[in-house]
Amino acid sequence: MALIMKYIDSMHHYMDKYADPRTKDWPLMSSPFPTLALCLGYVYLVKVLGPRLMENRKPFQLRNTLILYNFVQVVFSAWLFYEIGISGWLTGHYNFRCQPVDYSNHPKTLRMVHACWWYYFSKFTEFFDTFFFVMRKKTSQVSTLHVIHHGCMPMSVWFGVKFTPGGHSTFFGLLNTFVHIVMYTYYLFTALGPQFQKYLWWKKYLTSLQMIQFVAIMVHAFQLLFIDCNYPKAFVWWIGMHAVMFFFLFNEFYQSTYKANKLRKAAAAEARRLAAEEAKLQNGSAASSNGSAITANGHHGKNGSVHHHSNGSATSNGTSLLSNGVGNGNKAADYYVRGDLPAEIEITQRQPSSRNHVQ
Repeated sequence: MALIMKYIDSMHHYMDKYADPRTKDWPLMSSPFPTLALCLGYVYLVKVLGPRLMENRKPFQLRNTLILYNFVQVVFSAWLFYEIGISGWLTGHYNFRCQPVDYSNHPKTLRMVHACWWYYFSKFTEFFDTFFFVMRKKTSQVSTLHVIHHGCMPMSVWFGVKFTPGGHSTFFGLLNTFVHIVMYTYYLFTALGPQFQKYLWWKKYLTSLQMIQFVAIMVHAFQLLFIDCNYPKAFVWWIGMHAVMFFFLFNEFYQSTYKANKLRKAAAAEARRLAAEEAKLQNGSAASSNGSAITANGHHGKNGSVHHHSNGSATSNGTSLLSNGVGNGNKAADYYVRGDLPAEIEITQRQPSSRNHVQ
C-alpha cells in the first residue's frame, strides 16, 4: 500500500511540474483518477449492471428522448467544430505540418484551450449512446468495438487537455467533431421515424467516413516523427496509435457487416430462384393433370356437358396447384428476405438506425 501511495505521489509531482497551469483547476483536471473511475464505471454499467437490471423488464421506447438527444449532439458537435476551427485550423493561424502548443494567455489561444476541455466533456455525453442501447435492450449493439471506443476516449483526451491543450493534436478534434455532426444527423433522422428512411441512402458511408478520419489523423500525427517540430513526441505516438487501433477495429466491423449483407442478399436471391423453379414444376404438374382430365373427358364420349364440366374442374385444380406452388416458393423467399438466416451465417451487426460509433 505504501508503494502504491508513493507511486501516486510521484505521478502528482510529475503532473504539477509538467501540466498546463491554465487547466490545472478546471473540473476533472486535477487528477486522472476521476476520469478513469468514470470510464470503468461506464464499462461496468453497460456490460454488467445495465443488462442485469433490464433482463426481466420490457425495453423502453425513448423515441422523443432520442430525438432530443441526437439534436443536442448535432448542435454541440457543430459548435465544437466551429470553436476548434475558428481558434486556429480554419483561420490559417495553425500550420498543418507542424503546430507547437501555445502556452500563452492570448484570447484566441485561451479560446482553443476552452474548446479542448469542452471536447473532453463531450466524450462523457457520448456515453448516453450506450445507455440508450441498454435501456432499449439492444444488447447486440453494445459490441466490443463500441465499448472500447467510448470507454477509452475520455481518458485519452484527458491527457491532451492536461498537458497539451492546443497545437498539433487538436486536428484530431476538428475531424472528429465533423464526423459526429454527420453521424448524429443520421441518428436524428432514424429516430424521427420510417418516413425519413428515404433520406438515409448514405448510411453505408458512415463507417467509411470514420475510417478515412483515422487515416488522416495517422498521417497528420506521424509526420512529426520525420519533421523537427517543437511538439512532444509522446503525444504524437499517443494520438497516432489510437488512430491505428480504431482504424483496424472499424475496418473489422465494416468487413463483417458488409459480408453479412452480401450473405443475406445471396441467400435471398437463391431462395427466389428456388421458388421460381418450384413454381415452374408445380405449373407443369398442373398442366399435366389438366391434360389428363381433358383426355379422360374425351374417352367419356359424347356428353358435351360432361366434357365441359370435367374440363372446368381440371382447370380449377391446376390453378389451385399453381397458386399453392407459388405460395410455398414465396414463403421460402420471404424467409431470407426478412433476414431470418440460419444461425451459422447470421452475423449480428450494428444498425445505426437503432441509435452506431463507433464514433
